[in-house]
Amino acid sequence: MPERPTRIPFPLPSSPLKDAVEVGVRESTERWSEVTLEDGTIFRIKTSILGAARVAGEYDPEGNPAYALKLNPMIVVVTAPPNLKRPAQRAPGIN
Repeated sequence: MPERPTRIPFPLPSSPLKDAVEVGVRESTERWSEVTLEDGTIFRIKTSILGAARVAGEYDPEGNPAYALKLNPMIVVVTAPPNLKRPAQRAPGIN
């Protein structure tokens, strides 16, 4: 995809619009990360980048251009400890 001029809010969605250039994603390797919380719950997380825009005149402290990303986060609860799970419900008519 050729770069295309656009205007986006930056750095926050509520910020004023700034000039930017949409940059296509050539290649993406998306791996799952696994996170264990202190309560014992385990999540698997993966983020897909749907698009990117390089913001005109914005740079990080090392001089690299700033980008705004369109992301699609995917979060899966792999397991939660028994004490956090919903109690089993009885089928209707069973005492």
